[in-house]
Formats: sequence, structure tokens, C-alpha cells
Amino acid sequence: MRRLLRPVVVLLPLLAASPAVRAAAPDLWAGVSVPTPEQPRSIGSAAAGCVAGAVALPVDGEGYQVLRPGRNRLWSHPRTIALLQGLGRDFARDGGGPLLVGDLSQPRGGPMSYGHGSHQNGLDADIWFRLPARPLGDAERAAPVPVSMVKGRGVDGKVWTPRHLRLLQLAAARPEIDRIFVNPAIKAEACRTARGDRGWLGKLRPWWGHDEHFHLRLSCPPGDLDCSPQAPVAAGDGCGAELQSWLKRPTVLPDASRDKPNFRRPVLPSSCTAVLDHPARVPAGGR
Repeated sequence: MRRLLRPVVVLLPLLAASPAVRAAAPDLWAGVSVPTPEQPRSIGSAAAGCVAGAVALPVDGEGYQVLRPGRNRLWSHPRTIALLQGLGRDFARDGGGPLLVGDLSQPRGGPMSYGHGSHQNGLDADIWFRLPARPLGDAERAAPVPVSMVKGRGVDGKVWTPRHLRLLQLAAARPEIDRIFVNPAIKAEACRTARGDRGWLGKLRPWWGHDEHFHLRLSCPPGDLDCSPQAPVAAGDGCGAELQSWLKRPTVLPDASRDKPNFRRPVLPSSCTAVLDHPARVPAGGR
């Protein structure tokens, strides 16, 4: 009689350290303070990706200031850095500024341990709506006070000005900008007051929050084959039924919901493992 062979089960060690699981742990990405020294690449998507060869936005430049530099979220793909520097110059020459630049990405992108679920592949950046009359000092920059542009279901006429609309128009006019997330009330105000060519309004996308800042997202850099683009923005100005549906919902986030710990565990592209594992991991900046 033939003996029946029992199947042998081999337990693989360190299963929890597989690329998808390990790369998705926000604390690992937040614990890196330097980028990888390689050709810049945007990998994956804004909500599940990383960035190789990132560069830092200088904390001061023509027409802008970086807020809360201690967070160490001032890194991005060079294309994003160039966009922000150009927008700062354009707005300054247009009589505005300084722009207050908020979070970009971490030195190697990836998930953040608190706050954003996006900003992962080096193509996102926040710009505050607050437009100070003078540059902020170091103490105020480290703990800046935001200003909401929204009151109820509309913009607050005491703080919203034509300069804010002009800033959004300058940003949307740049071809590398894929979309701009704003509070639905701000989108509605832009739809109501924009004159002339309205094609740029389509890039303004209504989204929860975004009453104190707007969120730029660039398209994938040419040649970055590992970058995952979003679906194209629909044709038209976006001022119709979709916007009206947003205006029926609460769209300003309560203070308690801002900068909460991030428990998302997105599955990242496998190439992000090499980005994370590159040497020179040291503690990152604090909040």
C-alpha cells in the first residue's frame, strides 16, 4: 500500500514585511528626513505612491513663504517646485503675495502619519488663502493662523476678495496643473464672478474642507511611466448640477477633524519599497 504523503506547509518568515504592507506604514515614511539621490520620479498615485529624487522648496523665495517647515513636508518632484516658484513670482508681479505655502510631500513621499491621505507622489501642494500684507516672522510661520474663506454655504465677504479669484485663475492657467481642490462655496463664487474665458473654471474641483487653503495637483511628469494619472477633468466649467449637489452637503470640516492620526494603509507600487529602504533614514521633523 502506498503511503499518503502529508502536504508540507512552509511558513515564510517576515511575511508582514512584504512590499505592499511595509511600504504602506505611515510611520516608516514619516521617519525619513532625506530624499533618495537619484533621477526624480513620481511613482503611483497621490493617495498611494511615493517620490524618488525629490527636492526641497526653499523656505523663502520671490513671492512666497513656506509654513511650518519643521514638519519636513516641503519636498516634491522638481516639476512641482518649479510650479510653486513660478506661481509665487507671477502673483508678486501681479501685485499680490506673499503666498503662504503649506504641505507638499515628505522627503520620499508615501503616506503621512497624520493629516493628508494624499500628497504621496510629489505632485500635490497646499497654498493658504490667507494673503498677509507682509512676510510672516519665524514664530508666526511655525504656528500660523489660518483664515476660512467660507461662512455658511457661501464665501465670507469680509475676507474673500478679487485677489483670491485672481490667484486661482493664475494657478489654473498653468498647463501642468491637472486640478485644484477648493471648497464648494469657493467654486460657486468663482462660477458666479468669473468673466471672459471660463475654461479654467473646470480645473476647480469641489471637495470637503479646503476653505482655508486650496490644493494644487499636477499631472504626471512626461516620461514618468510609474506615475498613475487621475481620470481627466470633464469638459466644461463644472458650474452645473455636480456643484449644486455639493452645496447641499456640509463641506467645512470641524476643527477636531484636522490633522488627525492617519490610519490608512494604501497598497503602494512595489518600486516604492526600494525608495523607502534606501540608506540614510533618520528621524524626520515634528509637527
